[in-house]
Parts: sequence; C-alpha cells; structure tokens
Amino acid sequence: MAIISLIVANAAFVGTHFAMSHPLRQPMVKKLGETGFQIVYSLVSFAALAWVYFAFSAASPSDLPGTGQVGWAIATFLMLPAMVLFAGSVIGNPALPTPMAEDQARAEPKGVFTITRHPMMWGFALWACSHMILFWSIRTMITAFAMAVLALVGAKLQDVKKQKQMGEAWAQWESRTSYWPRLSGFAKAGALPWSLGLIFFVFFSWLHVPLGGIEAGIWLWF
Repeated sequence: MAIISLIVANAAFVGTHFAMSHPLRQPMVKKLGETGFQIVYSLVSFAALAWVYFAFSAASPSDLPGTGQVGWAIATFLMLPAMVLFAGSVIGNPALPTPMAEDQARAEPKGVFTITRHPMMWGFALWACSHMILFWSIRTMITAFAMAVLALVGAKLQDVKKQKQMGEAWAQWESRTSYWPRLSGFAKAGALPWSLGLIFFVFFSWLHVPLGGIEAGIWLWF
C-alpha cells in the first residue's frame, strides 16, 4: 500500500509540474494573475512534495540487493558533475524568469552552458541516476525515476515554451547550445562552478547522515 501511495504521489508531483508549467499556465495566469499563479503553483508543488516525502518515509528503506562498492563508486562519481552543473546553472541562465533572459540568450554561451543549455535539469537527472544505480530500495527507484523524468522531459518542454515566449532569441540560444551534455564542456565550465560544485558535493553528501542516517559519497570511505 505504501508503494502504491508513493507511485501516485510521484505521479502527482511530476504531473502537476508539467500541467501548471505548460497547458494550464496561461489560463491560470489569466484567471489569477502572475502573483496568484505563483502562489497556487508553489502551494500545489509543496503539497505534492510533502505527499512524496511522507509516502517515501512509510515505504521500506532497503528492500533491494544494492550494487555494492562498485555501484557506490559510480554513483559518487556522477554526483560531482551533477553538483557542478547545478552550481553553474543560476549564473546567466536565460531559462530563468529574469528581465535579462533575452539578452542572455543572445550572448555567447559560457560556463556550464558550454556543456548543455539545461544544466540545472541535467544536474537533477544525474542526481536521480546516481540513486537508481545504487539499486538500494524500491522507494528510491520510484522517486529517482520520477525526478529524472521531471528533469529531462521538463527540459524538452521548456525548450518548446521558451521558443514561444522568446522567439528568435531562444532560437539563437538553441543553435549555440546542446540539449545533451557535451563532456568537453566540463573543461570550459570555469573555476566558479567547479569550486561551488565541489563544495556542494562534499556538503550534500555529508548531509545524508543527519537527514537520512546513511553515509553517502566519499563519507562512506572515511
């Protein structure tokens, strides 16, 4: 029963995000105004996320065999680029709703945007994949898969939305960037995303212990 609740909760979280970000966005903004829409969007998202959290907590924490040290090493390795992408995604990102978005879209890509135009989404996707690789529990597989779908399908849908909103500016951005990550771009990402990403990598893996009672990442070997 807990697993069914978790599946439905994750489906609700992903589904409401897609619905409110795309087909329902304009009707909701027209009816509620931009501020009202943001309030409703946040409330629905937090409610769905709370449902995921409680359903996740109610499910069995370890009911799969796991992938052992090899899986742990691969998952740990994936988390560093995930954190680098996430750290750099808030700097000069035309996908974010800022007044500078169109100018940023026309600018030459730099930092993590030489890797992909969706660094935040790919950061979440790599985080999700690292957890699925561990093959630790059914609850983790369900939730991580849902987050990966939200990130990667959401990135594709974001392209469609931005094409409509920004027109030629986003077309320029798409022509100079890639949906799929380019590994060569990590060498060009710059010192700031790498420095912040490394800090995030160490801190969030350490946070696994006080929050979840599980040693994660490099802390498993210390």
